[in-house]
Amino acid sequence: MTGRTTSGTTVDATPNSDERRHAWAYLSTVTLGASRMVSAAIAEHGVVEVAHSLREDSAGAELTAKLAARVHLDTAATDLDRLNRAGGRLVTPDDDEWPAWQMLGFDQLDTATDAEGPPLALWVWGQRRLDELVERAIGIVGTRAASGYGEHVTAEIAGDLAVDGWTVVSGAAFGIDAAAHRAALGVGGTTVAILACGVDRAYPAAHAKLLRGISESGLVVSEYPPGTVPARYRFLARNRLIAALSAGTVVAEAGWRSGARNTAAWARRLGRPVVAVPGPVTSAASQGCHRMIREGEARLVGNAREVVEECGPLLEAGDDRDARFVRALDGLSGDLALVYEALPAVGTCEPIAVAESAGVPVDRVRAALPLLEMEGLVERDEDGWSRVAGR
Repeated sequence: MTGRTTSGTTVDATPNSDERRHAWAYLSTVTLGASRMVSAAIAEHGVVEVAHSLREDSAGAELTAKLAARVHLDTAATDLDRLNRAGGRLVTPDDDEWPAWQMLGFDQLDTATDAEGPPLALWVWGQRRLDELVERAIGIVGTRAASGYGEHVTAEIAGDLAVDGWTVVSGAAFGIDAAAHRAALGVGGTTVAILACGVDRAYPAAHAKLLRGISESGLVVSEYPPGTVPARYRFLARNRLIAALSAGTVVAEAGWRSGARNTAAWARRLGRPVVAVPGPVTSAASQGCHRMIREGEARLVGNAREVVEECGPLLEAGDDRDARFVRALDGLSGDLALVYEALPAVGTCEPIAVAESAGVPVDRVRAALPLLEMEGLVERDEDGWSRVAGR
């Protein structure tokens, strides 16, 4: 299948006969989620060789034992063909549209479990390029039991972001997620839904029409192959992808024990800003947001402009401050600001020394430094990290 994006870029999703794509699809099905062990094997031996060794029962004992329960499930050709006919495709780290920089944060996690790595591959439904949509994206999450107030502020923020060209990323659940997706669609904007099941399954079922609408102008994405059913642990895994594919995460409304805090925690681990919308002090639906703000886990925001100030690029077009008097550093917040200020004005420094100076855990320092490097603010050589002169 060859599809053309609205920006005129062609997406090639036809190579069902390609050995590498079949290998990625097979390993995605066998692994059924992230696995640092499998990713490491692919990095060392190549995806085709790892897939072949598993099929031939010649992989190492540890890898074979880990995947033994599913190694016989070779449905790659069927899965690729079914998704191709539905207007979707498999996006792998080999592809140009793989969101490479968004995945960098996973490489900096020192304490991650085997299942807390980057996705092996991503199954997508829709014609737009994944890398283009998430280049300028904001995640919006919150409670399923949203109040009228929560849905209203979510629609205001998501709609304004979408009008300004931001992609709204959420999880397609009831409540805040649905309000965010619908608001983006309602203004003709772009939105991406991350699922905890196969993209061929509408979950919740009541959102079948919503998901179809998202696929027509944006993308529906999952790390799980077609046919995968939702499960509680898959929702938690899904949350890390919402955080990873977004420049920052907005918690619009959340109760004391809301799962949205899990998404926010992932955003912080990956070095992304987290913001939360306050609600009435009498509202149980906003207690989670209030707790995050009070405990320093999120910055308080009330509208899309404030979201962009906290989560967006270092200098947004349209900012009413005179750009001649705005330094790139003025847009830094959270871990990025702390890590940058902890670097010496002259000379280099290692992440552990930066962590001690900034009071930021070393894993979050290691996640923040590559992001600062992409913004042109810091650089790395054999002696360590340093500020870029003149910034």
